[in-house]
Amino acid sequence: MDFEKARFNMVEQQVRPWDVLNPRVLDVISEIPRENFTPDEYRNLAYVDTRIPLGSYENHPCDMANPVLDGRILQELDIQDDDLILEIGTGCGYLTACLSKLGRHVDSVDINEELTAMATKNLQSLNITNVMLSTGDASKTWHQKRNYDVIAITAAMKEIPDSYKNLLTIGGRMFVVTGDAPAMTAHRVTRTDKNKWTVEDLFETSIEPMIQPVKKIFEF
Repeated sequence: MDFEKARFNMVEQQVRPWDVLNPRVLDVISEIPRENFTPDEYRNLAYVDTRIPLGSYENHPCDMANPVLDGRILQELDIQDDDLILEIGTGCGYLTACLSKLGRHVDSVDINEELTAMATKNLQSLNITNVMLSTGDASKTWHQKRNYDVIAITAAMKEIPDSYKNLLTIGGRMFVVTGDAPAMTAHRVTRTDKNKWTVEDLFETSIEPMIQPVKKIFEF
């Protein structure tokens, strides 16, 4: 399979038509080999407009998001070169890689130890070094010693969490999806002042819900 051609077609026929027009975002998606992040048995689906199975965690399915959703997340967050980024839900590390190319540093956490190991291997294969991966409960205080310019939450939540809103810097942006399948809403939350945030409804979607944490926390 010609992955380079498939990547070009994905950008031109899927991502760009979904109103992803930011040149920096399109360049990053065009650059990063998405097939490197898919399980071997699904490599031929790397550039198809579908979610790709990554396994499961305590009977909850874990998927790689559609390319168009990754593109919209990256565009809506308007990531700048010097931005410090927090990602909740590392998955296979593909979105993590994109975030790392657009910003200064990414802290990423996933509750699934196997996915953290997968993402570590995938990111190392591309010599991406401005990422810190952790396994455990993202709601714990491991990340609350700093504030972030960008927060990307890749699993759906019942409502927009105040705890993450408070982690944003002034002017910081957060992407989060709320609601129940099949009708969920993607939002961009922007912190405008110490105690003020704006919330914009972006588009309708449906993604896997946030998995409840387990007791043990592992760190890599």
